[in-house]
Amino acid sequence: MGDWFTESFGEDYKVVYRHRNGENAAREIGAMMDWMNLRHGAAVLDVGCGMGRHALVLRDLGYEVTGLDLSKVLLNEARSAESEGKISWVNGDMRSLPFEDGSFEAVVNWFTSFGYFADYGDNARVLHEIKRVLIPDGRYLIDFLNPSYLMRHLVPRSERVDEQTGLHIVEKRAIEGEFVVKKIEVKPPIDQEGNQGAIRHYEERVRLIGLNQFEEMLEETGLSLESVYGDYDGSPYSMESSKRLILIGRSRG
Repeated sequence: MGDWFTESFGEDYKVVYRHRNGENAAREIGAMMDWMNLRHGAAVLDVGCGMGRHALVLRDLGYEVTGLDLSKVLLNEARSAESEGKISWVNGDMRSLPFEDGSFEAVVNWFTSFGYFADYGDNARVLHEIKRVLIPDGRYLIDFLNPSYLMRHLVPRSERVDEQTGLHIVEKRAIEGEFVVKKIEVKPPIDQEGNQGAIRHYEERVRLIGLNQFEEMLEETGLSLESVYGDYDGSPYSMESSKRLILIGRSRG
């Protein structure tokens, strides 16, 4: 069995997360790009771009956008949604970004597309790669979950039926050591002959990285931390009450 992120981001992912649409992405980004104070037309890398909903918003805001993801399935979905061809879609691993040093003025990592790796060093390696591909004084943004809030508000189980496909989706969530784990069951509908296709199972596993751990990794990487927000509305970060942990800073020299 391979790493969970090589198996979970496929065709079923597009159904499970259908509710995460472009309208939501525009709201989530909101003023965050203003916080980064980038010039119009700046070269921005979206690491873990998935189906491209945030990259499309960045394009509309006037940036030169490159979207990177490990999943070819999700990248194909992104390409089909971006008919103008203004975004560069690149298949690659965030631990080894396929770009030259100093290629981007900013790197963004949205909606908890971080902490995927069981090896703590692999997560730190992502930050090293972000530093490497940034120009000197280039900006970064990491939009992560707030571990303290999540642990207190975790919904253990939810289920629904996807209206378009009839797939029955069950999601079970738990804290396992230093990780939040979501186990997903996708059950096909029963057809007119009473038959049902195979039930598919997936797992998502994200390391619970708090602000102090981020500060240590960023310092070791050469990325300065300038601002920490607790939600998309720009509210200050509180370990106890904030829903998000949004980090903004720049590459040192």
